Amino acid sequence: MCEEGTINMLETAQSIIRRIGKQMGLLPPEIDKLLKPNALHSFEIKLDNGKSFPAYRVQHNNKRGPYKGGIRFHPEVNADEVQALATLMSFKTAAVDLPLGGGKGGVSVNPRDLSDIEIEELSRKYARYMAPYIGPTKDVPAPDVNTDGRIIDWMVDEYEKTTGDKSKASFTGKSLRNGGSQGRDAATGRGGVIALRELLKHDKKDKQTLTVAIQGFGNVGSFFATIAQKDHPLWKLISASDSTGAVFDKTGLHAKALDKYKADRQSFSNYKSTGLSFISNEELLKLKVDILILAGLGDVIDQKNMKQIQAKYIIELANGPINDKAYDYLITKGKTILPDIIANAGGVIVSYLEWVQNRQSIRWSASEVNKKLEKYMANAMKELYKVADTNKVPLKDAAFMVAIKRLA
Repeated sequence: MCEEGTINMLETAQSIIRRIGKQMGLLPPEIDKLLKPNALHSFEIKLDNGKSFPAYRVQHNNKRGPYKGGIRFHPEVNADEVQALATLMSFKTAAVDLPLGGGKGGVSVNPRDLSDIEIEELSRKYARYMAPYIGPTKDVPAPDVNTDGRIIDWMVDEYEKTTGDKSKASFTGKSLRNGGSQGRDAATGRGGVIALRELLKHDKKDKQTLTVAIQGFGNVGSFFATIAQKDHPLWKLISASDSTGAVFDKTGLHAKALDKYKADRQSFSNYKSTGLSFISNEELLKLKVDILILAGLGDVIDQKNMKQIQAKYIIELANGPINDKAYDYLITKGKTILPDIIANAGGVIVSYLEWVQNRQSIRWSASEVNKKLEKYMANAMKELYKVADTNKVPLKDAAFMVAIKRLA
């Protein structure tokens, strides 16, 4: 069912790299070298009860350091999707100047169909199979869709049993008690807040009251909302959505109240508050707001709704939330789109900081981690605007220019 979409994702990633590489004067063999993964591991995981699942790990580019990228458990995982995401991770780590490469892994499975015992067995067998190819100086996986600190802890334990390595630097995204980093859960949302702040500073809009709508009030969207409301009171959140629809209040929403409500596994369709109305996800996207945060799924803005998008600033906290045709249209209409490879890089930055702490056997406080995240994101935005302004190109093109310069 997802084959076409994921092939398009791979083609889209490769297409922009080819286009920007050509603009920068790279020869076809040099561009081909940027696109070709170093290794593609494709294998089958068989559980003791006979259930069997296809599994993958693509190691795309390690010129700048060990491969880095998550492992997802999802029924639509396939080789093309994993290769596309590994490719984009190489460019993301380069764009924010981390000494890491790009990788991605996944198992084609619906974890809801498995017991906890089966999920643990699947996790351990994945780590056992990949053990010769990963490790603190080779490839450092992390959690992704449907994986978390508990699953990573199992993988770390299996990797330790298989290799004898006790550094905990083989994976990131671990639980705090098992060598994880402070600040990691909030990192992607916090990074998005920092990036938006720098964008508004550049456009001299940082002292104005601006309205905000958040599409996708999950982990990333909720952390973005609560941190933004605390640090930037002039950003007024007026709408936020989950899978059931969106809440809307033109006088402003309380991010912490929404976060607490969602933490109790409640859906927005049942949320009640004075002055509040309930709208669809599609209506949220079309709201007349200053800033639209896309923190949900990919391809939410496409040819069907692109002409109704009214926000001036669009922040891609999700991966690929705007398809190519919609992106090109919105740029011609003067929209400013902060691309995902910069906007949502906070997660991989703090993953890198976790890896550094493990390698050096040290622990940083949350404030120390946040200060380092702040520096990486602010520097990345500074370099992004320098390249965009010099070359008179949109921010997405500039982000890939920065990355290609560091990789080629």
